[in-house]
Amino acid sequence: MKASKIAYKPVGLALGAASGMIAAMAFKQAWKLIEGEGDAPDATDEDRSWKEILIAASIQGAIFAVVKAAVDRSGAIATRRVTGTWPG
Repeated sequence: MKASKIAYKPVGLALGAASGMIAAMAFKQAWKLIEGEGDAPDATDEDRSWKEILIAASIQGAIFAVVKAAVDRSGAIATRRVTGTWPG
C-alpha cells in the first residue's frame, strides 16, 4: 500500500464524518422545501405513505452520495496539492 494512501486514511475518515453532517443538513433543508415540514418520514412512521417514505429515502440517498463524492474529491485534490501524490 502506498504511503500516501495510508496517510490519507485519517483525513478520509474526518472528511467522511463531515460530509455526513453536511448531507444531513442539506437533506433537512431540501425536505422543508419539498414538503414544507421540518421532519422527513422514517421508514417506521405509521402515518406516512409508502410513496412519501420512498421518495424521502431516494432524495436523502442522492444528497448523501453527491455530498460524499464532492467532499472526497476535494480531499483528494487537497492531499495532492500538499503531498504531490494522489491518495487513491
